[in-house]
Amino acid sequence: MARKRGYDFFGAMEHMATDALQASNVLKEIINDFDAETLVADSEVIHNIERDGDADVKEIMHELYISFITPIDREDIVQLVDKLDNIIDGISGLTYEFYYLHIQKMRPNTDKFIDLTCQAVTAVQQSVHEFAHFKNSKTLTKNIENTNRIESMGDHVYTENLRLLFEEETDPIEIIRWQKVYSGFEKVLDACEDCADVMTGLTIKNS
Repeated sequence: MARKRGYDFFGAMEHMATDALQASNVLKEIINDFDAETLVADSEVIHNIERDGDADVKEIMHELYISFITPIDREDIVQLVDKLDNIIDGISGLTYEFYYLHIQKMRPNTDKFIDLTCQAVTAVQQSVHEFAHFKNSKTLTKNIENTNRIESMGDHVYTENLRLLFEEETDPIEIIRWQKVYSGFEKVLDACEDCADVMTGLTIKNS
């Protein structure tokens, strides 16, 4: 069977971004209707998405190896793929943290973290969708700036909730648990910003 010609690197990266968005929405459902008894089963949806993302990474790397021509430099594709993979891994990692930290219920304001996470991943997905047309896109810069704005809002939510955690919580184990959870959300938001920053750099480089 002849190999298909003209592998769609931009399409493959958009698929990863769409996977990340789907994973963030599933995580939002888990948090909004949190049930420690069904956490493992509920989280499997996200873990399957993560495995799909890992398969995407392997396919993209293989195509980079065998393709004679790529739409942008190979190292630039690798860099953006790595940042997208970090987003998916961070979302999946939060479900593992809920499990091994033995989280039994969500703390107040956790919904703010997941809402911002979903907004940031949405902005990344929209940016990746436009990235194939970065020379003519009228919305790419706006979406990238929106990602950075949401990440900055996340910094504020992270700082304020850490302060409340240490101010109001008396159980040291509970403090450790939620410090790790909040850091997990911060990691995902930082990964979104990193992805946006890479697209900014690549747009400037290739324009």
